[in-house]
Amino acid sequence: MTAGFASTSSSEVRERLRAARLRAFLAQQMPDTEIRFDEPMSRHTSFRIGGPADALLLPRTLEDLQRCVRLSIEMGLPLTIVGNGSNLLVRDGGIRGLTLKIADNLARIDLNGVELTAQSGAPLAAVSRFAAEHSLTGLEFACGIPGALGGGVIMNAGAYGGELAEVTTQVRAVDERGGLRVLSAAEMQFGYRTSALQGKKWIVFDVTMRLQPGGRTQIEARMADFTCQRESKQPLSLPSAGSVFKRPPGGYVGPLVEQLGLKGYRIGDAQVSEKHAGFIVNLGAARAADVLALIQYVRGRVQERFGIGLETEVRVIGEDA
Repeated sequence: MTAGFASTSSSEVRERLRAARLRAFLAQQMPDTEIRFDEPMSRHTSFRIGGPADALLLPRTLEDLQRCVRLSIEMGLPLTIVGNGSNLLVRDGGIRGLTLKIADNLARIDLNGVELTAQSGAPLAAVSRFAAEHSLTGLEFACGIPGALGGGVIMNAGAYGGELAEVTTQVRAVDERGGLRVLSAAEMQFGYRTSALQGKKWIVFDVTMRLQPGGRTQIEARMADFTCQRESKQPLSLPSAGSVFKRPPGGYVGPLVEQLGLKGYRIGDAQVSEKHAGFIVNLGAARAADVLALIQYVRGRVQERFGIGLETEVRVIGEDA
């Protein structure tokens, strides 16, 4: 079976996944996993942008997750991992091969004393709320972060002076061969918006965090304050992928872009937010090409004026149309 599915060009991969026999084979091999063919990725990103995924898989157990990885190897098909799509831009041509989505299909949260273990698809905001409901402090900063835990721990997500590195004690992940790996906090090698898993083809399955007992009233008050700050500063009424650029040393991106007079600047329906210049928003019909062109324009202007090279925080995947 493997030889018959050996992959070559992306166009051939796409045609192969349109074949009825291969779709039937996938369904037979993954009976407990929901599979959607030619699925528009605009339905799965907070940007509301993205071409079709050839085959979108939604596993519900660790075993199904491992089976997906091994099946992609057996079939010779590329495998792309996505979470809830909050920090993601999918190009207009979509994604070839198999796309593995980990969101509410893998979002269980368990508690053992002050140790909280959550599956990688659990939204960070939901994990933060769960901790507060059980009078545990340490995750208040995450109450307004729109991403899922898996992507969050890979990039060491943080806000308001806190980050996941401060509470994470263990990460379980599936490696590129489908094996289960267990990493300690030290092995995760956390840094500013980075970890040892960034750039690896590993899939986070769950994360264990050690929190501290606290007063629920005080915890929820801090979360309410963070939420108010976020709502007052960020363009939450329009589709976006959050902060587009990483914070440069010694400053913030928003003020730099604002000094250039770029608030409201647009290419197509992609616009530098009029509320927060560190965000790019979709006014309704933006294409990924528009967003990428706008990112390049802003980077070029900042480099030219301030001599600062901006790094993108948004993950970009897929093919051009």
